[in-house]
Amino acid sequence: MLSRIKTLTVAAALAASCLSAAHAADPLKAGFVYIGPTGDHGWTYAHDQGRKMAEEQSGGTVKTVFVESVPETADAERVFRDLAQKGNKIVFGTSFGYMNQMAKVAKAFPNTVFMHATGYKTAPNLGIYDVRTYEGSYMLGVVAGKMTRGNKLGVVASYPIPEVIRNINSFTIGARSVNPAATTRVIWLNSWFDPGKEREAALALISQGCDVLMQNVDSPAVVQTALEKGVLAFGWNSDMTKFGGKAQLAASILDWGVIYKKAIGDVEAGKWKSGDIWWGVKEGAVNIDHFGPATPDDVKKLAEERRDAIRAGKLHPFTGPLNDQSGKEILAAGKVYTDAELRKINFYVEGVEGNIPK
Repeated sequence: MLSRIKTLTVAAALAASCLSAAHAADPLKAGFVYIGPTGDHGWTYAHDQGRKMAEEQSGGTVKTVFVESVPETADAERVFRDLAQKGNKIVFGTSFGYMNQMAKVAKAFPNTVFMHATGYKTAPNLGIYDVRTYEGSYMLGVVAGKMTRGNKLGVVASYPIPEVIRNINSFTIGARSVNPAATTRVIWLNSWFDPGKEREAALALISQGCDVLMQNVDSPAVVQTALEKGVLAFGWNSDMTKFGGKAQLAASILDWGVIYKKAIGDVEAGKWKSGDIWWGVKEGAVNIDHFGPATPDDVKKLAEERRDAIRAGKLHPFTGPLNDQSGKEILAAGKVYTDAELRKINFYVEGVEGNIPK
């Protein structure tokens, strides 16, 4: 009998745990760990909106909690353990740097489901999820390529990891698809959220002649600086119109709620399985919206046409022919980068200036 008990799989244990929860009077508890404050109006704000949506649409069967501004250090491990110990049946970690801490805690709590955003490590009770942010940056690039006057675009970037490099590349690909003369300059901050550094980087790019700015950082400092200095920019992760005003050309909007609703629903139903969720325009997780007054109707229409083509599977931003920044072909005509290749990108495409930090 004992040997039979020992052969129970983690999946079966999770299913049994979730089945018990389904029959309990109390709602299923889900915990969220955020890298920044919910008021950053960017990355964490978008995740928190998704959390609220998943809870509101559950009809009272789900109760969520969150911990904000948790650094990517050993402190994150403490927070994950605490959430599991408090009975959260599923715990979400919303930043790449949480990966090793989540993997460690998942081993200690085999009956708790853990979901890690933007990472690559999985386990029987640890899954990964992401939004195809590169589709959003591609669409912003199309607008940028049309709107730049000096053909110099700027990106304020966080960390030199594939996720961010991928967004810089797709932004440049989108821009050069409508304006082959467009080039992109990048300033790296090694920070996800630092409004002061973000402003300094934006000012530096503007001083170099960049007249359209994109960001892969979390505060609205870049669009605020663009408005102040009379250049153009984009909302990133959410609408930043109230900060950027007429400087905002459009925004790449993320809807994490569709993923959270799916993952939590699977746990409720006892059918959650470890794996990879990577959703984009097709699933409603990414959109281009909130076009500003400076964006002409024909440019808006073009961007929306590209979005609709992505949704229909007729367009993929990383389709050959594609060269790296040295001019060497890395993708033949008609070929499309696989998801596995996209997750390993560590080079700049043609049109991006400078070097990736080591």
